Amino acid sequence: MKKSVGAALLALVLVALTLFWFLGRGDDRDGVLELHGNVDVRQVSLAFEEAGRLAELNVEEGDTVAAGDIVARLDTETLALQARQAEAELAARRAQLDQLRNGSRPEEIAQAREARRAAQAEAARTRQDLARMQQARAATDGRAVSTQDLDAARSAAEAAAARAGEAGQALTLARKGPRAEQVATAAAQVQAAEAQAALLRHRVEMGVLRAPHRGVVRARLLEEGDMASPQRPVLDLALLSPKWVRVYVGEADLGRVHPGMAAHVTSDSAPDAPVKGQVGYISSVAEFTPKSVETEELRTALVYEVRVIVSDTREALRLGQPVTVRLDIGGQK
Repeated sequence: MKKSVGAALLALVLVALTLFWFLGRGDDRDGVLELHGNVDVRQVSLAFEEAGRLAELNVEEGDTVAAGDIVARLDTETLALQARQAEAELAARRAQLDQLRNGSRPEEIAQAREARRAAQAEAARTRQDLARMQQARAATDGRAVSTQDLDAARSAAEAAAARAGEAGQALTLARKGPRAEQVATAAAQVQAAEAQAALLRHRVEMGVLRAPHRGVVRARLLEEGDMASPQRPVLDLALLSPKWVRVYVGEADLGRVHPGMAAHVTSDSAPDAPVKGQVGYISSVAEFTPKSVETEELRTALVYEVRVIVSDTREALRLGQPVTVRLDIGGQK
C-alpha cells in the first residue's frame, strides 16, 4: 500500500515538473523565461505557368539557391518557332502601315499624271473622229458614213471621256494618299501583331523556372522528361528568411511577454552559440497544448502561441529543429 501511494506521488511530481518545463516557467530569480519549441520557415512549391515537358532540372535536394537562380527549364522549341512566325507577321504589318503613312511616292504621282494626260489625249482624238464623221455624214446626206459607224464613233468618244475622268480621279487619290480610316486599321493590325508576338515571347520566358527567394531545395517532385503543369510543382523550396521559432506560453507568463522583446535561441548541437531574435507575434487566442505532448495533463493546459523571429546569418538553425528560447523578463511579475 505504501509503495502504491509513493508511486502515485512520484508520478504527480513528474507530471508537475514536465508541465513546468513545457510551459516555460523560468526562474524568477534570474529574470529569464525559458521556452522550448521548433524552428519554422516558409515553404514554396515551384511550378511552371505553362504546361510542357521538363527539359532541364538544375538542382538537387539540399542545394542552396539564390533569388533569381534558374532551377528548371521546359522544352519551348514549338513556342519559339511560333514567336518567330509572329515576329515576321509583325514586320509585314509595320511595313504596310509605313507605306500608308508615307502616301504615294513622287514617281507614282507622276505616273498617274501621265496616265491622265494619255486618257485626255485619247478622249480628244475620239471626239475629233466623231466630229469629222458627223460632218461627212451631213455633207453627203448620210451616204459617206453609215449610222452604224457613227454610233461606234460616238461610243468610242464616250468611253474615252470616261477613261479620262477615271485617270483624273486616280491622280487626285494619289496626291491625297490613303484615307485616315485605312491608316487607323493598319495601326490596329500592328498593335494586334505586337501583342501576339509579346505573348509568345512571354510564354517562352515562362519556360524558365527561377527561385523567387533564397532557400534550400527540400524535394525534387519531377524529373527531366516528366510533363509539368501549373498543377504539378517541380520543386519544394524552404526559404531561408524569414525564420522563426514557434513556442507556447502559459497564462501565468503571458503578461511578461510582449512583441519586440529580445530573445536568445540555442540548440542542443550548439548550446554556446545563441542566435539572436525577438518576439514578433503573440496569439490573441488560447489553445490547448499541441498533441505532440503525450500526457493528458499537459494536453488540457491552455497556452498561447508565440513566434520568435530570429536573425540566423550563420544558417545554424534548420527546419523543425528543437531549440530553447530564453527571454529576459527582468524579474517582471
